[in-house]
Amino acid sequence: MSLLAGCAETMKAPEPPAAPQVEQPPVKMPNDLLAGMPDYPDRKNIYAAAGPNMLRDDVKGDRELVYVPNTNSDRVHVIDPNTMQVIDEFYGGPEPQHVVPSYDMRTLYVTSSRIPGGAVLPIDPVTGKPGQIMDIEDVYNLYFTPDGQFAIVVAEAYQRLDFYDPKTWQRVKSSEFPDCEGINHMDFTLDGKTMLASCEFDNRMIAIDVASGQQLRLFELDVVSNGMPQDTRLVPDGSVFLVADMHADGVYVFDSQATQRIGYIPTGKGAHGIYFSRDAKVAYISNRGEGSVTVLDLSTLTPIEKWTIPGGGSPDMGGVSADGKTLWLTGRYHGEVYAFDTTSGELKGRIPVGAGPHGLIVWPQPGRYSLGHTGNIR
Repeated sequence: MSLLAGCAETMKAPEPPAAPQVEQPPVKMPNDLLAGMPDYPDRKNIYAAAGPNMLRDDVKGDRELVYVPNTNSDRVHVIDPNTMQVIDEFYGGPEPQHVVPSYDMRTLYVTSSRIPGGAVLPIDPVTGKPGQIMDIEDVYNLYFTPDGQFAIVVAEAYQRLDFYDPKTWQRVKSSEFPDCEGINHMDFTLDGKTMLASCEFDNRMIAIDVASGQQLRLFELDVVSNGMPQDTRLVPDGSVFLVADMHADGVYVFDSQATQRIGYIPTGKGAHGIYFSRDAKVAYISNRGEGSVTVLDLSTLTPIEKWTIPGGGSPDMGGVSADGKTLWLTGRYHGEVYAFDTTSGELKGRIPVGAGPHGLIVWPQPGRYSLGHTGNIR
């Protein structure tokens, strides 16, 4: 594994203070979007085109599969979601981290990041089979600019974002962030002009200008010393960002333009991943340190339910099925994958896979275009 192995095991941290009531500010609708970015069918729900079973015509023929990268065994396991059985396995690259849909959603990429080295492995979603691996340095994570112009390789170990031509995979430019050790998860403002990214090993967040790739603002996360911010997502109405922090055991709240932190919500030990229901009403927060998932009401930003894995587990990263009925998450330290019924919260599947399963993707997914990670599709 790399020296800066992302999403390291959470350590016991001081208890954060009682959370103040988070008041959601009114959403200021932008006059213009990032040039070349598709407009939303409904600006009050950025995921309006990614509702239940809203598959594009060219995506409908893709195989229904769950792809699981295993960082410690360098393998990708493939699960049939209907039988909940592993049906295939192949080499995923040197320390595979995530499976990421391309901007046009016609290729799935396995990203890998063992230092020195790294790679991107394309998968054909129609056949479910891998193609020719490409040697690309330190692809811990992968995103796409909202206009589709660049693939953004998150070179975590080097504190760098590398901007690639997504057709040729030639590097166009790079941006270094010396004050953001462990740069990792990110998401974009509603207008597509600003990225908010986590600095996993610096207890910080950073706002970045999409057009230039340069730092705009740096935030200290001072609620808990030695914090570890993780998944970062803009809520469906675009009003706030949510940032899971494994050492704060909850979710930080930032304003819609990533200019200030405005709140904190406790969810559970080792808060890690953030996923939205297909009706855009709740968020699912995976609490890796306690084997649970917190259901967060997005209208009030309050936890309303908690699902606990029988016998314990380490729910990490994943996504929601196309119909919205199943939440799929990897068990990072248990070599397994969990399938939760989103209606009841019951665990309906627990599938053994490889060692160190990380950023799985459930495919196909609804939506028009992909911003990366394990299915941030708008």
